[in-house]
Amino acid sequence: MSNENKGLLAAVIQRGDVLSSECPSREILKHVTSQWGVLVLIVLLNGTHRFSQLRRKIVGVSEKMLTQTLQQLEMDGFVLRVSYPVVPPHTEYSLTPLGEGIGRQVESLADWIEDNIGQIMQGQMPNKK
Repeated sequence: MSNENKGLLAAVIQRGDVLSSECPSREILKHVTSQWGVLVLIVLLNGTHRFSQLRRKIVGVSEKMLTQTLQQLEMDGFVLRVSYPVVPPHTEYSLTPLGEGIGRQVESLADWIEDNIGQIMQGQMPNKK
């Protein structure tokens, strides 16, 4: 392999190729842009929360889905989970610096949707002829 090709391969590996079905960035994208992933990231932008606080703020999320979402975001390096050895158990969730970065991105997406919800809803209405 020539040095030029090695450089291209290294760039692709470092950056990722979300359009490729085999790129690991697709799985990360799925976690971050899932309904619950977006909402967890947005809530945690406002600081550290306990599980019960997250559940109350994210109306409609089941305990199972919140647990799975937090685990995925933790494995991706976006959420920090800290357990305190007290009775009853006390666990807190916060964003890592990487999580803050992606949280700001999804917050911008959510803000755009809310700013344009009128037009979006209008576009969803069936055309009456």
